Amino acid sequence: MKQGNIQISSENMMPIIKKWLYSDKDIFLREIVANGIDAITKFKKLVTMGEAEETEGEEYCIKISVDKDARTLTVADNGIGMTEDEVEKYITQIAFSGASDFLAKYEKAGGDGIIGHFGLGFYSAYMVSDYVEIITKSFRADAPAVKWKSDGNATYEIDNCEETQRGTKIIMHISKDEDEFLSEGRIRELVRKYCSFMPYNIYVGFKGDGKDKPLNTVLPLYAKVPKDCTDEEYKQFYTSTFMDYEPPIFWVHLDMDYPFRLKGILYFPKVKNKVELERGKVKLYCNQVFIADNIKEVIPEFLMLLNGVIDCPDIPLNVSRSFLQNDRQVQRITKYITKKVADKLVSLFKNEREKFEECWSDLSNFIKFGCIKDAEFYDKVKDIIIWRDLDGKYKTLSEFLGKDKAENEGEGNATEDAVNGNEEKAQDENSEKTSESKQPDTIYYVSDIKQQANYVRMFKDAGLNAITCDTFIDPHFISFIEYKSPDKYKFVRIDADIAGALKGEDVAEDSVIAEIFKNAVPQEGLTVKTQQLKNADIPAIINVDEYQRRFADMGSMYGMSDNEAGKVLVVNTANPVISRLKEQSEEKQKFIAEYVYLLALSSFRKLTQEESDKFMSANLKLLGNYTD
Repeated sequence: MKQGNIQISSENMMPIIKKWLYSDKDIFLREIVANGIDAITKFKKLVTMGEAEETEGEEYCIKISVDKDARTLTVADNGIGMTEDEVEKYITQIAFSGASDFLAKYEKAGGDGIIGHFGLGFYSAYMVSDYVEIITKSFRADAPAVKWKSDGNATYEIDNCEETQRGTKIIMHISKDEDEFLSEGRIRELVRKYCSFMPYNIYVGFKGDGKDKPLNTVLPLYAKVPKDCTDEEYKQFYTSTFMDYEPPIFWVHLDMDYPFRLKGILYFPKVKNKVELERGKVKLYCNQVFIADNIKEVIPEFLMLLNGVIDCPDIPLNVSRSFLQNDRQVQRITKYITKKVADKLVSLFKNEREKFEECWSDLSNFIKFGCIKDAEFYDKVKDIIIWRDLDGKYKTLSEFLGKDKAENEGEGNATEDAVNGNEEKAQDENSEKTSESKQPDTIYYVSDIKQQANYVRMFKDAGLNAITCDTFIDPHFISFIEYKSPDKYKFVRIDADIAGALKGEDVAEDSVIAEIFKNAVPQEGLTVKTQQLKNADIPAIINVDEYQRRFADMGSMYGMSDNEAGKVLVVNTANPVISRLKEQSEEKQKFIAEYVYLLALSSFRKLTQEESDKFMSANLKLLGNYTD
C-alpha cells in the first residue's frame, strides 16, 4: 500500500473545497454521476477507434446504491476506469482535468459529450462525506484494479485490489449530519432533478431482476429533430418535465448547430393567475447535464415566464455570472433564443390568426412584458400585438385605426431593416417620419368595462370605438408605446375626454347652471363646466385629464397624491332635466345638482360609503315624491 499527499496548489484549500465548492451541496451527486457518464463516453470512443473491446450484451449505465447500515452512498459506472498512475494524476492533482487531458490526446477523433473536470468535480463528494473511497479497474487488461481512500485532509492511501469489473465505484461515507443522503427516496429526487436527461441509463437500488427501470430519459425530446416529434410527445414531455397537467398552448423547438450548438423546447403555459406574471422555469443543460434554473445571463428575463429546457454545450461552465454576462457567445445565444420566440409568435399571427386570438389572454402579459424588457423583441412583435375593441373583436392598432396596408408595409420594412442590422437606413426612415411632426392618433381605451359601462354605451351609441386595457400591465404598456412612438399614438381613457369625443353643437357656456352645480357640490379640486353633448339622455359626466390622472394614480400608489384631483364635471345642457334646471326652486336646484353629480360619479368610480348613503337617501326621496 502506498501513502501520499494530495497535491493542492494552495495550503489549507481542502476545507474550503469541502464547504464552499458549490452553493448547493446536493449538486455533488450531479458531479459524481457526470464523471461516470464521462467515463462511459470515453470508453465508447475508444471502442469506435479500435483501442478497446466492449463486452457483448453489456449495458452502459450508472448504478447508485444506498447502504444505511454502513452509511455509504455508492455511484458505479462501467466506463473507461483508471490505472494507478491515472488515479494519482486525476484524483490527487486537483489542477488537472481528466476530460481535458483525454480531449488533448484524442482531439482529432472529436470529444463531443465529454462534460466535466474529473479532478475538481470529484471533490464535491467531500461536502457530504467524512471520507471517500474509489475502486477502479482500467479497460487495459494488464492494469490491476486500484483502491484509493482519503478523508479529505490532504492525505490519501492507494493500493491494488481484487476488483474484476471494468469501471469505477465512488463510495462516499456520509457524514453524521447529512443523513438525508442515506435516503433512497432523496437520492431518486436528486437524480430526477440533476440527471434526468443524461445519455446513459441511471439506476437507483439496482436489483438485476429484470424489473429495474432507469430514472432518466437518455434521448430527451428536445434532442430529436423537430419534424420527428409529434404534438402528443411535446405535451407528454411538458407534463413529465414540469409536473403541469394543464397542457401548454404551444411551444418553440430550438435546434441550432452553427455558429453555436443549442437544442431545447420553450413552452407557453396557460396563465393560472391573470393578476400577476407567474415565473416559469427554464432549465439549462450542458450535454444533457442539468446546470441551473433560469440563468438570466443566458436566458432573457422575460422568457423566464415560460417553461422550457435549453441544452447548450457551448455555454462555458464553472465561471462567474459576470463572465457569462460579457461573453459574446452567450450574447449570441440569447439573441437567437429571443429571435426564435418572436418568429414563432409572428408566424402564429400570420398563419393561424384565429388560434393566435384564442391564445391571446395567455400570451398578452408575456408579450407586453417582453416588449418592455427587450427592444429587439419589441421591434419584431410590435405589429402583431392585438387589442379587443368594444364589439369584442381583436385588432392591431393599425387595424383599429384603419391604416392602409401600404403604411403597414412601410413600417414593417423599417422594422426589418433595424432587425437585420441596417440601423442607419432604419434611422433615416424614422427621422423622415419624425420630421413630418404629424399629430399622433388618439386611441380611446377602457380599463374597467363594468365600472365604465355608461361611458361605453355613450361611445357605442355615437358610433365610436375603443380598445380594452384590462390587465395589470396595460397602464405601463400604453405609456411604453407612447414613449416608443410619440408621433403615432396617444392613449386616452374613455372617461378622460368623452365630452370632447361626444361634443354636440358649439354653444356658449351657461354660467348660471355652472354656478348652481358649484354651489350644490362645493368639492375641492372639482371643476364644473357646461357643454352640449350628442347624447341628450345623460345629464352629466365626469372627465379627468389623462396624464393628470396617470400621474395621480402613480402617486397614490405611494400615498403621495390625491387621485381625485383634476375632476371635471361636464353638465350636458342638451339634457331636458338640465335645460329646465333654471326654472326650478332653489331647493330643487340644489337637490337635482347633487343627485346628477352622484349619478355621474357612480359611472366614474365606485362611490364611497358617505357618497353611497347620500345617493340612497336621494333615491328614497324621489321614490317618496313619486308615490305621494
